[in-house]
Amino acid sequence: MDQADRLLLERSQLFCDIDLEGIEHLLDTCPETLLAAGDTLLQQGAQNNTLYLVLDGQLRVYLGGRELPEHTLLNPGECVGEMSLIDGRRASALVIAAQNSRLLAIDHEVVWSLIELSYGIARNLLGILSGRIRFNNLALISAQTQSLEFERAVAVDALTGLHNKRWVAEAFPRVIGRCARDGAAVCLLLGDIDNFKRFNACYGRLNGDNLLRLLARRLADILRPQDMLARYGVEEFVFLLPATDISEAIKIAERLRLMAAETRLPIAEDGADAGITLSMGIATMQSGDTLEALLANAEAALQSAKLAGRNRVEVADATND
Repeated sequence: MDQADRLLLERSQLFCDIDLEGIEHLLDTCPETLLAAGDTLLQQGAQNNTLYLVLDGQLRVYLGGRELPEHTLLNPGECVGEMSLIDGRRASALVIAAQNSRLLAIDHEVVWSLIELSYGIARNLLGILSGRIRFNNLALISAQTQSLEFERAVAVDALTGLHNKRWVAEAFPRVIGRCARDGAAVCLLLGDIDNFKRFNACYGRLNGDNLLRLLARRLADILRPQDMLARYGVEEFVFLLPATDISEAIKIAERLRLMAAETRLPIAEDGADAGITLSMGIATMQSGDTLEALLANAEAALQSAKLAGRNRVEVADATND
């Protein structure tokens, strides 16, 4: 195992806070699986006895066939196959390589040996499984909402393909209300591209539109299955994070901000490119809060981020929630 893979394993959810030296002899027995883009890893309804951990590349997960929208994307450090391995049933999802990918294939016997050696791995695996189960009801709401979108194109932003402001007004309150009834935390993020008018002035509106499309796609790729995203203004995006406390919301917002800062758009045939930064404001739901209150608090935090120099994340003052 090289140093890069070892570091990835240490940061993965499965091996988080685990001393790898005590289990490295088991991991060394696990082969790597290489997939080309488009290859099938797991077929819905097929038997599976292996847990796969993504080392490089990306996997697409479909709850139905390829003709349906993907359920989620799995990136390096994430795993798949654990549910069918644990319950002994056939795979419930179709998993396909979104790009050339390298996976660590952990056979079921090795998984059980790892669990016997480390209760921490058992704890982490339970955390992964409970996370999958916890958001089933939220995924159902999202699927129902997406079905509604196909019937009402007015709920989709034509430029980016994201949901739009009208959809936010209809879908967000339902999820906020459900989380309130369940006693679950909710956070709302507002992200705004810094100096977007200047970008358009320098590089033209066509490049501005291309940038919005690229950024929208990358923002969506980073989010979890239960998270909700929409284009809220010309250069503004809104995110609803169900069952998420403020500490986790800050981590997600920072990942989004860093990803935006790393996004580069080709603007010339000679290879020249240009980029932007993203300022973000976070509000956390307090008892009795409405969508309007969350949006207002997130907007205030966003303005604080702008005034503090842009390209940063600010949290709404709890006294204003």
